Amino acid sequence: MTADRTARAWHRHLYVQVLIAILLGALLGALAPGWGSAMKPLSDLFIKAVKMVIAPVIFLTLVTGIAHMRALGELGRVAARAFGYFIAVSTLALAIGLIVANVVKPGAGLHIDPHTLDAKAVASYVGEAKHSGIWDFILGIVPTTMISALTDGAILQILFVAVLTGIAIALVGEPAKPVVDLLDRLQLVVFRIVAIIMRAAPIGAFAAIAFTVGHYGVHVLAGLAALLATVYLTSILFVLIVLGVIGWLAGFSILRLIAYLKAELLLVLGTSSSEAGLPPLMQRLEEAGCEPGVVGLVVPLGYSFNLDGTNIYMTLAALFIAQACGVDLSLGQQLALLGVAVISSKGAAGVTGAGFITLAATLAVVPSVPVAGMALILGIDRFMSECRALTNIIGNAVATIVVARWEGALDREKLAAALGK
Repeated sequence: MTADRTARAWHRHLYVQVLIAILLGALLGALAPGWGSAMKPLSDLFIKAVKMVIAPVIFLTLVTGIAHMRALGELGRVAARAFGYFIAVSTLALAIGLIVANVVKPGAGLHIDPHTLDAKAVASYVGEAKHSGIWDFILGIVPTTMISALTDGAILQILFVAVLTGIAIALVGEPAKPVVDLLDRLQLVVFRIVAIIMRAAPIGAFAAIAFTVGHYGVHVLAGLAALLATVYLTSILFVLIVLGVIGWLAGFSILRLIAYLKAELLLVLGTSSSEAGLPPLMQRLEEAGCEPGVVGLVVPLGYSFNLDGTNIYMTLAALFIAQACGVDLSLGQQLALLGVAVISSKGAAGVTGAGFITLAATLAVVPSVPVAGMALILGIDRFMSECRALTNIIGNAVATIVVARWEGALDREKLAAALGK
């Protein structure tokens, strides 16, 4: 009887179901590309359902977290420490991508003539990059109305309204207690909605991976295998070494954290969307001992400002294009590219396809590198987006735990229990 119960239990775990779905989806895409490509609407439906709950999850978690803070000074301190961490680690990720590209030289020897490239294929991304400057980004933080922030789903606008609401509630004090109680109860309901949606995660992952393999085909990997392998290997080493050391200094194991978040990571892998993992990630970090106020602020901010995977990809891809087109960049040009990437990786936050768009904005600083060269990597960008998304979500989980520890807002016993220590 015990063996039967165990046999029934293993397949009920979400991560097992998602893993099986990914394998079946890849198989369908490889053996029946037409059927695989037809799965896209199903994938889009699931991701749309997840995005539907992102706004209320962020709003309720942050508002209630601020309302329960002991002093409003904590809010500014948490934000300052989070931004300090984001700038340091994301700049390091950009620099690592630059160094690896110079050492490995994944584009060397391809001898691509820029005039033979299809500039039209990347024209839409270049156009979006031109219209996503830093001032447009800053102005875009303030929504048209308080309600539109929640209906439009722009993460930074939601944060802006949530912080204002939380501060107002804290300043009102005791008379606002019924509002806080109501929001606490609404939060329980919203997280139950998240749990219901996550039941469909295997279907979403199956459809997404079936579409990716079926539409793009495994054959596109062969021609650009060097770049793909370099991006994946660099990201893996960044997670294990850089984030591993940060985790060790903060008192936890990066490998145990990855194991703890396996369901969320497999979901992100299957859907190629880090947003798909945002609501369950916030819930899991709270369960691991991070206070809701810190989780509600650091995780959404991290999704806009702490994109480690995207940063590694940007400098690697930029130098790959230069090498493939035979453009020799000086140290000064590479440092200029790095400096612009630090800004552009923040300025286009929240834009769909941000990795590709910010790459176009970054290349603009070095006119000798043809922007049309982005067409070289367009075919495998979908495969690299999975790596970017995985690295981004792990990086934000680490950032949240570290900031919570700095703030004394981390229950270390709960963390140790969650990570199996």
